[in-house]
Parts: sequence; C-alpha cells; structure tokens
Amino acid sequence: MTIRIGNAPCSWGVEFAEDPRNPAWRSVLKDCAEAGYKGIELGPVGFMPEDPVLLGEALAQHDLELIGGVVFRPFHDPDAWEDVLDGAVRTCKALTAHGAQHLVLIDSISERRAPTAGRASEAEQMGAAEWAAYRDRIATIARIGAEDYGLTVGIHAHAAGFMDFEPELERLLGEVDENILKICFDTGHHSYAGFDPVAFMKRHIGRISYMHFKDIDPVVKADVIARRTGFYDACGQGIFCNLGQGDVDFPAVRQVLLDAGFEGWCTVEQDCDPTLDPDPVGDARSNSEYLESIGFN
Repeated sequence: MTIRIGNAPCSWGVEFAEDPRNPAWRSVLKDCAEAGYKGIELGPVGFMPEDPVLLGEALAQHDLELIGGVVFRPFHDPDAWEDVLDGAVRTCKALTAHGAQHLVLIDSISERRAPTAGRASEAEQMGAAEWAAYRDRIATIARIGAEDYGLTVGIHAHAAGFMDFEPELERLLGEVDENILKICFDTGHHSYAGFDPVAFMKRHIGRISYMHFKDIDPVVKADVIARRTGFYDACGQGIFCNLGQGDVDFPAVRQVLLDAGFEGWCTVEQDCDPTLDPDPVGDARSNSEYLESIGFN
C-alpha cells in the first residue's frame, strides 16, 4: 500500500480566499513543510497565487506537491451558478497547471440546513425538481473536471449543506455516472452527520478516490448538536480535534484502505478558526506523528 499524507490550508483556518483573518499563503506552505508533509491542497481558489510560475516556485522551495483543490460553493443555489462555475473552472486550471489530480466538490453551508447539522431526521429535504436541478449542477461540474481537464472528481459531504447526510450522498452516487464522479471521503464530516465512517468506507471503497482525514471530539459534537451551534462556531469550539483524540477509528480506516489496496493521497484537514487555534503547526505535526504511529508511513 502506497499512501502519502498531505495537509490543507483549512488546517490553518483558511476557508475563504478573501477572509482577512487568513495567514499568508507563503507561511502556510512553510508551516506545512516544517510539520513534515510533502503535499498540500490548493485551498479556496485565489488564496494561493493563480500565476503558475509564482506558485510553482514556492511549492518547489518547500518540496511540496500540489494534491488537489476544493470547490466549496453553493451548488444548492441556482442563482449562484456563475459563482460555482467560476470557482470550478479556476480551480481546474490551477490544478492542471501543477499536475494535481483531485478536484473536490462541496456544497457550501445553506441557511436552510445550518440549524440541523448533525440531525438527519430533522433536516429539510429538497423536493423532486429542486433535487434534480441540484444533482445536475454537481454532475455538470464533475463532467467539466473529468472530461475537459482530466481530473479525478470527488463529491465530499459537508456539515450544514445539502450534501450532508449519508442517504443524500448515496442517492447522488446512484444518480451520477461513476466515470465522472467519485468520492472524496471525509471521516470527520461523516461522523459529524451521525453516521459510521468505517461502515460507509467498507460499502463504497471501490468508489473512494481520495480521503480527507478529520477527527471529531464526541463531547463537543454532542454539545453543538444539542445547542444547534453553527458550523463555524463549532469549529471555534474545537469540534475537529487532533487525529486519534476523537471518535473516528483511524486504525480501522487504515485497515479498510489496506484491504482495498488503496493508493494515493490522504489529506489531513483539521478545520479551525484562524484566530483561535493557538498552534496549527503543532497540530499538523501531532497529526502526522499519530498517523505514522498507526502505520501510515
């Protein structure tokens, strides 16, 4: 099994390119390399330079490979289509310029879904027509990424969006061609949603092309669900703890990957508030050391 472990700018609190709280992109690259990683995600397009020469030189300086990038945009909102398309195309161009493989699609947080993050039984559901249009927007971007740019495209479930809970994810997988849409499986968001990450992996490992490693503090999770805390406030409260300190069974995750002969990148993503995390570099190093301790070399 050849698995490489990377990290992502969200581990430094970078969720949106224009957020004034973001650390400098060069410092994120430096920190990632110093924490022992050899690969990094792009982060939201526009956070790192879209000039391939400038970014390429910086990646080389820190001996980092660009792994992939995330389109975290409101797929659920038909009026935001131009924004979704813009983010997708720019991300595809940035990834192909550096030989990165993974395009990850995430439906961003919806005000209609935010209050029921972690509560599948209470969450508002789309009607048939709205779902069909939503599914088709995801499939259109997946087709662009796969066919126009030659990328491996994965759908990523995310708390507080309309692709949050396991039944929604499985419904989408059944309705969109596997040749254009794989799974970027996030262990933490699956736990946040109230489902078993290892059980899902066992059922769908053949379609999982990429992994996001994230852990969930069960005490914080219970509290934010009970209080209907918003996603970003939950991040600030530390719902995404260091790997090995939460409720995700990473040795079992490793075994599923091992049994399937999975190869490629698995990326650590420890979403946090950039103004509240006192030591993102220390967290990144601890996560790397933990993964190495359970056999991810």
